[in-house]
Amino acid sequence: MTAKELLILGGTGEASILARAAVARFGDRLNLTTSLAGRTQQPQMLPGRVRVGGFGGAAGLAAYLTEHGVDRLIDATHPFAARISAAARLACEEARVPRLLLLRPPWRRQPLDRWLEVDDMAAAAALVSRIGQRAFLTVGAGEIASFAAASEVRFLVRLVDPPRQHLPLRCYEVVTGRGPFTLAEERHRLERHAVDVLVCKASGGAATEAKIIAARELGIPVIMVRRPPPEPGDAVETVEAALDWLAGEHSFQKTKRVS
Repeated sequence: MTAKELLILGGTGEASILARAAVARFGDRLNLTTSLAGRTQQPQMLPGRVRVGGFGGAAGLAAYLTEHGVDRLIDATHPFAARISAAARLACEEARVPRLLLLRPPWRRQPLDRWLEVDDMAAAAALVSRIGQRAFLTVGAGEIASFAAASEVRFLVRLVDPPRQHLPLRCYEVVTGRGPFTLAEERHRLERHAVDVLVCKASGGAATEAKIIAARELGIPVIMVRRPPPEPGDAVETVEAALDWLAGEHSFQKTKRVS
């Protein structure tokens, strides 16, 4: 039996777990390639082939799918990676490759949460100086420039990798780390730095939820940037369901249609 070609659009913890689980379940029946955007300096070790860098939009990805005989694609990118997800949908439609979305479950607002939900990073930046003076900023390196005008706020900035140059903020301190983070770690960090407002994306998932719980327990307001709507198509929220989809074991209880 010829091995099937699977392309995972990765860069997330869920994608890494999926890659390892797919190899463990299907073995040599599956040829696995994980695509990474290349934004982190030291990506996690992954089984199978790893491709780093963009495809050149939907047309470039469609050409890649055809050239490499990809049988299936799983989009396990970050919930805010809207551009690559849109390109994946268009490319798979053009190349006629079945596509699945592995969607990270959203965080659920609790009664004691003090969320201030906004539509984009510009709105978050406009709000932060009105809410607090010491902000914990966990929005990713590519979004930090949006907060340059908030000159009265002292920022604690968390990044995966140390910055290669000075950040465009007047007053800040950088901490580095990759989730998952424990509740004790996050509570200690908020208390030690006297954080009075948390700024984050509504990324969801368990790996970084501890900061949301810690803010809730400490009564700290959270400026939450809403996640963009997912691309339409078949979607699951667990790695197990994604593996069943690969195996052809479709279940309406596990696979839902996003429109």
